[in-house]
Amino acid sequence: MNGVLIIDKPSGLTSHDVVNGVRRILGQRSVGHLGTLDPLATGVLPLVIGNLTRLAQFYTTSEKVYEGVIRFGFATDTYDAEGEPITPPTSVQVTLEQCRDLAARFQGLIEQIPPPFSAKKIHGVPAYKLARKHKDVSLKPVQVEIKEFEILGAERDCASFRARVASGTYMRSVAHEMGQQMGCGAHLASLRRTALAEFELAEAHPLDELESAAKAERVNEIFVHPRKLLPQFPSVTATEEMAARIRSGRTVNLPELSRARQVKVFFGQRELIAVATRVAGTLFHPKIVLTAGEPQLARNT
Repeated sequence: MNGVLIIDKPSGLTSHDVVNGVRRILGQRSVGHLGTLDPLATGVLPLVIGNLTRLAQFYTTSEKVYEGVIRFGFATDTYDAEGEPITPPTSVQVTLEQCRDLAARFQGLIEQIPPPFSAKKIHGVPAYKLARKHKDVSLKPVQVEIKEFEILGAERDCASFRARVASGTYMRSVAHEMGQQMGCGAHLASLRRTALAEFELAEAHPLDELESAAKAERVNEIFVHPRKLLPQFPSVTATEEMAARIRSGRTVNLPELSRARQVKVFFGQRELIAVATRVAGTLFHPKIVLTAGEPQLARNT
């Protein structure tokens, strides 16, 4: 079973919990996820299954879109609602204008300190493991990019937002720092990822829907169509001769794609067999081969 599936992750599960659940449902050992979500967060969690786990390398710097709520009045040790308060509670009523002025300071390239409860490593140890043992967690600022940060509304002590960010950006840290600048403390009350790269919430499926599809042997119907993957790369449909060369790791001539640096190679309409890189002129060499053996045209048309 090879494919890409978008799960609508529920709150309370880690991304690894979801992976384990999908392994059980599909009876498939080879399952990975693209872009970790915190346990509190919900939304788009793309999973790569079978041979397509090798596509993960193309998504390490993917852009992400979030919607969520920031609560002002106190900060927490995890920077979100699951943590323990670390500042005294303060009665506060924020305004839309106030929050929008504050959010404007966080747009563009900024220096951000990751949360102590995060997967960032300190001398090879994830920061959250040290934080759980109440050890000193000293993380250095990193440069991140917040491409869009819109405050959608403000009511009492909460502000709702939508943000489009580059990979590596922590919205928990944004909420924490906004609270510091406001002088009253703040934390991320809720977070929902609505997009990661080309994967969107409209295409996401709850775990129980996947389980029902698996029982009905209709899982392939909810996989992302392979032609939608990696839209930044042009596609080419291989002949049987070309497919045989690519499957064995040999170069192929693709004169119609002479300007492309990398291309997706399909056999039939649905079988993604490789991602190839231009090596010279119109010659392309497979960077990764996703299927092996003889092409089976009847299965893919």
